[in-house]
Amino acid sequence: MEAAAQFNWDYPQPFTLAVRPGFDDIDGLKHTNNAVYVRWCETVGWAHSKALGLELADYQRLDRAMAIRRGEYDYLLPSVLGDELLLATWLTGSDGKITLERRFQLIRPHDRSTVLRGRWDLVCIEMASGRPRRMPKEFAARYLAAIVDVPPAIATR
Repeated sequence: MEAAAQFNWDYPQPFTLAVRPGFDDIDGLKHTNNAVYVRWCETVGWAHSKALGLELADYQRLDRAMAIRRGEYDYLLPSVLGDELLLATWLTGSDGKITLERRFQLIRPHDRSTVLRGRWDLVCIEMASGRPRRMPKEFAARYLAAIVDVPPAIATR
């Protein structure tokens, strides 16, 4: 697969993960089921968090988690069995206290087409109660530092 830097990403410095639909990912329409894309977004989101230095064990130790408050997906083109795909994610915004925004873009390298765009609104919660809480300093230090600038044309998508 081509290097991630060669694609027309929505934002700079993508964190990427190569994915490929398998037999069990294909639905009755003979393309990748929408739920698979959601699962892949979760997978790349966790991998990005881990690369930033925060894993589930850290969430448990701090009794804090970034929970999805809202998810939005634009399924632009189908993918099929065996397609080589590259899924990117970025942190693109925050109120600096309890919220984060994460965006996704899935590209099919062989034709450079964007297959999917997605967005999550995340809120920091106390795991014990499920209630919103201020991000601990460990979250702020890692997540807020990783936020990329959002070009004006993308901000309205």
